Amino acid sequence: MFRGETAGDLIGPYISQFLWLEVPYGIKTIDQRYRFPGPNQHFLTDFAEWLSCQRGAQPSVKLQFDSNPRYICSNRELAEYVHQDFSFQTYLNAALIMLRLGGEALSPTNPYRGSRTQFGDITFGNKNVLSLLGQAALLGQKSAYYHKWLVHRRLRPECFAGRIEVHLSGRNSYDIDHAVLSCDGVARAKAAHGTYLLPAAFPEGCPTHPSYQAAHATNAGACATILKAFFNEDYPIPHPVEATADGLDLVAWKGQPLSLGNEINKLANNVALGRNAAGVHFRSDSINGLLVGEEQALGLLCDYSRTYNERFSGFVLSTFRGEKVKIAGGRLQTV
Repeated sequence: MFRGETAGDLIGPYISQFLWLEVPYGIKTIDQRYRFPGPNQHFLTDFAEWLSCQRGAQPSVKLQFDSNPRYICSNRELAEYVHQDFSFQTYLNAALIMLRLGGEALSPTNPYRGSRTQFGDITFGNKNVLSLLGQAALLGQKSAYYHKWLVHRRLRPECFAGRIEVHLSGRNSYDIDHAVLSCDGVARAKAAHGTYLLPAAFPEGCPTHPSYQAAHATNAGACATILKAFFNEDYPIPHPVEATADGLDLVAWKGQPLSLGNEINKLANNVALGRNAAGVHFRSDSINGLLVGEEQALGLLCDYSRTYNERFSGFVLSTFRGEKVKIAGGRLQTV
């Protein structure tokens, strides 16, 4: 139910390997254990607190964090991860992990793959892919804000839940589908908290800009597309892992092999849908945001494909919809 809609999301653990594996960072290695909020923390379920938030007041409470760092092992940890990350952080980490895997992990069309005397560096190498991630994230972010403000202006889940509360409590009347008003989730919220308001994972509630599309999702779609263009999607991840139920340790993954392409797709969906878990986006904000970000990155790759002097047959990658595409000489075509 919480997984994304690409083939990679249905294979292996729910969380992508790139959110668990150690990240090589220069002369040190980054352990991906973090301090996360403790259990049973939810916010904005009291109407007065909710209304104060809508009017711009600062939250009166703060998240309380566990003392022991742990790996992401549930949507609660994932929600906090996407609360604090920067736009291309996760994909930068993924690129650093894959660059350390060696030449076989590079895209089969990389002209330097297998060379004994040369490496790509500023073209097809680490500087190229890492810088493109930042550019793709910026394009994704701009696209998201264009859609948010100039096209859709969709209200946030927090605001929609407020309308449900006001409607069902008799304060006002809104044209809300009866299927929503009578669904089990609405009834369970009332039973648990005394209001129909949506429990928020963040004390400050949702961001103050519109919901559709999700910026995290457009960034994810754009950056994942860059990663799939530069790395071998079929390369099996050596020594895959999974987190223990308490998130305190990693153990060996014993299931079927996990490929780079599938885990990149899963990573994009983890980040995009992690915002849903926090209660700040609808699922369609994230799923469609991934596709918009992908389109931005495909355009970016088309532009850059004109600039290489090497003999290069083109970027070949799989889209989120499962199509194989090729980018060469500024043109995008289905393979």
